[in-house]
Amino acid sequence: MTAEVDDQLWSAVGDPSRRRVLDLLVSNGEVSASWLAGHVPFSRQAVSKHLVVLEEAGLVTRRKQGKEVLYQVDARRLDQATHLMADLAARWDRRLATIKRIAEAAHAEAKKRR
Repeated sequence: MTAEVDDQLWSAVGDPSRRRVLDLLVSNGEVSASWLAGHVPFSRQAVSKHLVVLEEAGLVTRRKQGKEVLYQVDARRLDQATHLMADLAARWDRRLATIKRIAEAAHAEAKKRR
């Protein structure tokens, strides 16, 4: 994945409203934007804007059924996103562990000097 694609993903899932839309799609499968709007505390127009961002990040797909457009989570992309987030969390865990070791060593050294 490129940094631009990653940035698009982080931006998409970084918004609590979009995460709520994703949660609803994961829980309920394929639904319309109108259905989603009936289950969130924001407007149908806001739902549509969030769906566009999620679709551009590859997290959501859509298909037309008659006059209605139905949205669903792209499970493959969501799985990729989950792995990316787990990898990022592991890298931060390692960084924080290093910072902790450095801080503890500095504290121990300062304690010796006293």
